[in-house]
Amino acid sequence: MSTAISLEHVSKKFRLYHEKNQYLKTTVLRGGRSRYEDFWAVQDVSFEIPTGSTFGIIGSNGSGKSTLLKCLAGILSPDKGRIVLNGRLSALLELGAGFHPELSGRENIFLNGAILGMTQKEVSERFEDIVDFSGLGHFIDTPVKNYSSGMVVRLGFSIAANVEPEILLIDEVLAVGDAEFQQRCYEKIEKFRQDGRTIVLVSHGLSQVEQLCDTVAWLEKSHLKVVGPALDVVQQYNGASHHAIQRVEDEIGDRWGSGEALITKVELLKSDTKTSFFTTNEEMKIRIHYDALDGINDAVVGIRITHLHGTNIWGTNTKRKGTKIPHLRGKGFVDLEIPNLRLLEGTYDLTIALSDAAEVNAFDHWEKRIRFDVHQNGIYDEGSVALESRWTIN
Repeated sequence: MSTAISLEHVSKKFRLYHEKNQYLKTTVLRGGRSRYEDFWAVQDVSFEIPTGSTFGIIGSNGSGKSTLLKCLAGILSPDKGRIVLNGRLSALLELGAGFHPELSGRENIFLNGAILGMTQKEVSERFEDIVDFSGLGHFIDTPVKNYSSGMVVRLGFSIAANVEPEILLIDEVLAVGDAEFQQRCYEKIEKFRQDGRTIVLVSHGLSQVEQLCDTVAWLEKSHLKVVGPALDVVQQYNGASHHAIQRVEDEIGDRWGSGEALITKVELLKSDTKTSFFTTNEEMKIRIHYDALDGINDAVVGIRITHLHGTNIWGTNTKRKGTKIPHLRGKGFVDLEIPNLRLLEGTYDLTIALSDAAEVNAFDHWEKRIRFDVHQNGIYDEGSVALESRWTIN
């Protein structure tokens, strides 16, 4: 497989000045110099991105993600190492940053197209597609200074996406715009993937990263911590971002949380009998035992089923089902009943979580806590999910 992007020991530093020469006399006495220190935003980062893959970069604020993406885009030059790009590149970094406020949307399309390396003929051929994608048809001849921030972002994404790049860099732009526009953005990115184009995505939205990316790099304090399959790296990152809780003997995944309430045991039941083997369309009951040591309010209990190969199959929680838990104190259990288990044959992992009402702070999160098997007796469909269906021949 060919390589679209190669980074070899890339490092980038900035100067942090501790004082500023405000007067000419001060400048002369200091020889025109101010005190500063070197800050390395990216240090010794190396990895390769295969052509046609979707590659994610995650990490906490200040870890160097955006700096690295700007080095890839050519906005910044690395102080050490080298970057090799194979293909035409377009970057969705700060959408609308290159717009001239006094020019109309139409004029800015041609201006930005030229900046992105398109000829006037190429922009003209794609002009209608750009306008249609942005949804700004009635306002395209209006000066950009009169656009809302959402309109500017939509126009910026439309221009960059229609350059038809071989390599597309995206930095936190999928969370902008309304729901309809975000859906169009996802569809455009999916089309890029199907066309075999290379995508590099920086995002704090870990669900987006899991959904879109094949491989993920985790940056931590300017260093590359790990590169690997998206689900595995996101799981490691989630675990490191929370307080670790002591593991139990038969636990297969990672565990983290604040510990204000604990999940003490998880049972899979069939006709109230504990088991780890099920048949497609059988009933399944998931019993989650908890111990809310000091009592918690408005808790949310959730589960997620993942195929052994790493694909997320289904997830739900009490909040999404409209089941309110106003207060938990002491020991007890919560049951989730599945009347017809619609999974086809395979091995599956079950993740359990107990969190606050905002689903942000985890009291106890057990990633891939328990594993179970499903046998599809008398069913010959393929995939992961059994859907009710009926053929009719006329």
